[in-house]
Amino acid sequence: MSGGLHSGRPLGEILVAQGACTDAELQKAVAEQGRAGGLLGEVLLAMGAVDGDQLATVLGVQAGLDAVDLDALHVTPAVVARLDGPTAALYRAIPVREEGDTLVVALADPLNVNLLDDLAFVVGSEVTALIAGDSAVDRALQRYYPDAAPGHMHEVVTEAAADLGSIDLEDAGALAAAAPVVKLLNYILLQAIRDKASDIHLEPYENEFKVRYRVDGVLFEVEAPPPALAQALISRVKVMSNLDIAETRVPQDGRIELMLGGRPIDLRVATMPTVHGEACVLRVLDRSVVSLDLDNIGLRPDDKAQLIALLARPHGIVLVTGPTGSGKTTSLYSALNKLNQVERKIITVEDPVEYDLDGIIQVQVNEDIGVTYSRVLRTILRQDPDILLVGEIRDRETAQIAVEAALTGHLILSTLHTNDAPSTVTRLVDIGVQPYLIVSTLEAVVAQRLVRTICPECRTGYEPDDNVLRELGLERSDVAGRRFAYGKGCEACNFSGHKGRRAIFETMVMSERLRQLILDEAATQELRNAAVDEGMRTLRESGQLAVLDGITTVEEVLRETLLER
Repeated sequence: MSGGLHSGRPLGEILVAQGACTDAELQKAVAEQGRAGGLLGEVLLAMGAVDGDQLATVLGVQAGLDAVDLDALHVTPAVVARLDGPTAALYRAIPVREEGDTLVVALADPLNVNLLDDLAFVVGSEVTALIAGDSAVDRALQRYYPDAAPGHMHEVVTEAAADLGSIDLEDAGALAAAAPVVKLLNYILLQAIRDKASDIHLEPYENEFKVRYRVDGVLFEVEAPPPALAQALISRVKVMSNLDIAETRVPQDGRIELMLGGRPIDLRVATMPTVHGEACVLRVLDRSVVSLDLDNIGLRPDDKAQLIALLARPHGIVLVTGPTGSGKTTSLYSALNKLNQVERKIITVEDPVEYDLDGIIQVQVNEDIGVTYSRVLRTILRQDPDILLVGEIRDRETAQIAVEAALTGHLILSTLHTNDAPSTVTRLVDIGVQPYLIVSTLEAVVAQRLVRTICPECRTGYEPDDNVLRELGLERSDVAGRRFAYGKGCEACNFSGHKGRRAIFETMVMSERLRQLILDEAATQELRNAAVDEGMRTLRESGQLAVLDGITTVEEVLRETLLER
């Protein structure tokens, strides 16, 4: 099939010409598109008139690419060897044939042709593209690269170090573009994403270079390249995120967008100068790992009912608190998904916008050009919103505007960095919010932590001894007939005994008694005692319940919570 014959023709026309859908189905989809909006291809997919492979192939043909049937093709080992497994998996590209010095590859994503320049670096020659279905590329990856999964870092590191011998190590641009460096970084990214890492740390030291992944909140080290490759790898990251590779004296922030397994992955990049060179951290934002649903974040039934009641209030401020990486944003996004209905206008102000939410207006803060929280918030109030999400209350001005918005009939959701729910009041006063304004606007504070859950594959029950119960703040009578559990460690969890994380919560709902204590400028401990008397379940108590339910371990709860009373 020649892409040239169809290039530029309307999508629907090509689909009908190829027999992917009927003219009647196309007309129905066009009518639905006119009524509800959206892309024609997505409407046809939702109707079941076409499948994902057909749509991807036709989009490629429309873009001028020829289609190829990978299942019917036999690629020679020599051609397969032109592209290593991790790079093929990362870019979803299958080598098909050689035309002189040019390598021809089949792509799963017709809109991702900009990766051809990267592939050209890896293979050392020009690369041109064909289009194949997503599932066909999956099958080809299994057939030609069965060992593309992480676990062969040593070979990739050794090969990269050997291949860099002819490159000037002082030339940052040449290093960043060198095929071994591109291949090695691709491998590091692929392994991190497959391990569901939330962060990738690239750290230079005096005599070594460390690569560490944060998985389920805990850092672990993987085999790292020799120190001579540190500059090359970090320069490559900076090139991919459009940062200045010549500037190594100041911190820089950037962003990399990748497609992996047919899904979008965002990498937030932050570099920082150290005494031994630049360090770099990549925050992995993978939407497929995060489920933005109140049913999936760890809320117990009574917690969930309480939160839904809070979200139904017409105005006021609901704060979610906890340290960095405790899942605050995920909880807020899950709340917004619950609130996201056609009769409500929802606007968010974030730094950065972490996930796109359909039907919600999201604004990105950019301090460099003066788009600050406070400036955006003042403008937003003229946009007639019902609900506002403020990414973080950082200073007095932001807090003041949030309070004003709550007083004028808006529901405000935001985050704050505090250790527990009661200390949030002290933090707001420190920022500069008057106690009478806190009393007038604050509806509730939800503190949360993330605890690692026990791996279901190697889960093992045991009878806790008295020392364990004492540490957890429980009595023997509290656990009558209950067995605790832990993970022995297996391949499924990388021998950690844990797989995934769940949140535990502490919800302080404002009452008349608590409001009076705030007006009286009571100490945080007095506020906490009153909240507990009125039914607040502390973080430690939530952790205890998670242990008794067999969700997590004693060690996890002790690590994340304090015994308050």
